[in-house]
Amino acid sequence: MTPGGARLELIALPGIPMVRAGDDLAALIADGFARAGIAPRPGDVLVVAQKVVSKAEGRMVDLAAVAPSPRAVALAGEVRKDPRLVEVILSESVRVVRARPGLLIVEHRLGFVMANAGVDRSNVAPPDGAERVLLLPRDPDASAETLRARLGLPVVINDSFGRAWRRGTVGVAIGAAGLPALLDLRGRPDLFGRRLEVSITGFADEIAAAASLLMGQGAEARPAVLVRGLDWGEAPPSRAAELVRPAAEDLFR
Repeated sequence: MTPGGARLELIALPGIPMVRAGDDLAALIADGFARAGIAPRPGDVLVVAQKVVSKAEGRMVDLAAVAPSPRAVALAGEVRKDPRLVEVILSESVRVVRARPGLLIVEHRLGFVMANAGVDRSNVAPPDGAERVLLLPRDPDASAETLRARLGLPVVINDSFGRAWRRGTVGVAIGAAGLPALLDLRGRPDLFGRRLEVSITGFADEIAAAASLLMGQGAEARPAVLVRGLDWGEAPPSRAAELVRPAAEDLFR
């Protein structure tokens, strides 16, 4: 939702360095605000890439230290992936949804249905040459809240997901703090006065997708984007966890 002017700005914060385990991510982002000459104001939301959050939190696994289980070895043969990588994926998952050569879709322990449980090899190469992979934050909503408290504005942590029935990845919210992840529009009138009956907007997902246009998916190195001009009225804050559809409402399980 936006105010009457119906205008949004997307601003990538400049000069965010490569993030390493133990870095003070909030301080690095605050420096980015200072370099850009930006002070947060009402209606601003900061979107931060999952990858830099995970790096700062030390969520890396050295594949050399992973001993794959028999289940991982068997599944790795089916999907044609490194058994050590499959073991890490299984350790982050509660069930395998689909498996075929080159593809492993799982239900992550946080409820997300996604490829490889979000375990990622891209843009994580360490200087010592070890083969490491990056996991999602342990609690992305808590990570977002920590950044919100330090930086003084609502925060969304985004990641890139594929979608059933659609090609291509899009940004989605895996963590949120200080804003409603969902906006329930039921009961409001449409243009002709008819009351909306089923409309619930994935507000944090839409913000995450918008920011992804600047963040990119490769070597852009723009992990923090300010979205300016939003308005969510009196809707109370809620976590990104609320975006995950409960099993009882999921028609495709």
